[in-house]
Amino acid sequence: MSTLPTTLPDWLALLESRHAEVHIDMGLERVRTVKERMALAFACPVIMVAGTNGKGSTCAMLEAILLRAGYKVGLYIKPHFLDFNERAHVNGALATDEALVASFNAVEAQRGEIDLTYFEFTTLAIMHLLSGAGMDVVILEVGLGGRLDAVNVIDADVAIVTSVDIDHTDYLGDTREKIGFEKAGIFRPGKAAICSDPVPPASLVAHAEAIGADLWLLGRDFNYSGDKQQWNYGGRALRRNSLAYPSLRGANQLLNASAALAALEVLRLELPTGAQDVRTGLVVVELPGRFQVLPGRPTVVLDVAHNPHAAAALGQNLGNMGFHAYTYAVFGIMQDKDIDGVIAPMTAHVDHWCLADLPSPRSANCADLAARLEALPDGDSKPGERSVTSFPDPAAAFANAMSRAGENDRIVVFGSFYTVAGVMAARKTSHH
Repeated sequence: MSTLPTTLPDWLALLESRHAEVHIDMGLERVRTVKERMALAFACPVIMVAGTNGKGSTCAMLEAILLRAGYKVGLYIKPHFLDFNERAHVNGALATDEALVASFNAVEAQRGEIDLTYFEFTTLAIMHLLSGAGMDVVILEVGLGGRLDAVNVIDADVAIVTSVDIDHTDYLGDTREKIGFEKAGIFRPGKAAICSDPVPPASLVAHAEAIGADLWLLGRDFNYSGDKQQWNYGGRALRRNSLAYPSLRGANQLLNASAALAALEVLRLELPTGAQDVRTGLVVVELPGRFQVLPGRPTVVLDVAHNPHAAAALGQNLGNMGFHAYTYAVFGIMQDKDIDGVIAPMTAHVDHWCLADLPSPRSANCADLAARLEALPDGDSKPGERSVTSFPDPAAAFANAMSRAGENDRIVVFGSFYTVAGVMAARKTSHH
């Protein structure tokens, strides 16, 4: 047996090299076996969050409110932009390299002959880290789908599905009904199953009822109302009035916030939260790359929107921002996405497209993206004022946009986590 890595970067490099050899067999038996060997379990309430869009926001709101209420909160959230440690939050701080290495060693010690993918291995490691950290509550974000996601080897006390839309069709199917069934896989008999999608797929509702989950539907079991200044949450037994809007901007944030408050209503005996904890938590919550407006000029907006549902919300948010003379888009996307569906809601807002190839074999190439954009009608822009240029990576595309944009213009970076991460990394190095 070769000696194991002792640093986090070396461990991650080893897992990536192994990952190439493990084919995804889309079953949970391997992960479940290792989980049982590790005796992995949580001695506190667990909230699990799945959904096509909005799951990161919902997790971040829950974390912010529960921290504000004085609880020790663990959070597993994906993916990371700059450092792997961003995936594991222990009481509001990123997990240390040392703690992660210790948990990687713990998984390796019990894995034996079982091959695990990078995602399965790191998921088990972070769940191990959080289970041993003396938390009062743990929030777990689900990756692909739900039913076959490695996180789903844990039984959650409360399961949330935020939205059901078309994404990852290779794995999950190409209809909302198929995808809804996959996401409903995180529900458990007798436990709360919250869905904040305004139009839940029949498959999700049927599965929840078939297994005897306690289904909470938006509009039936909980809802929200609001005016320009503030909003209210109403649940089965609990009302929260005169709440501030979440600091996470965007069209769907009240759906996400309502799901978070429904989860807290379910857990109100184990984890009571006061009105002020809720108000303050919603105001201070931060989440990188979700309609994140950077300070300074020109205005820079980072948004990981990579499917039509998220791009439509991004377009709506841009429309609500007030006047900007010109808008530059730094755009790169994966080839397996609904590219035309992502571009369509953005064309009315973007004057100049700076296209980027992404550091992944699945990246759409700029020539293909440019051809799609050239084929579109000019829309609102004056003839000759729309431009499309291509770059080898997001950093180069962003540098070009910055060099051309005036101080009353704005730059929106979107299309993939890779697009946003590439720009974040470039900004970090230029600021040092």
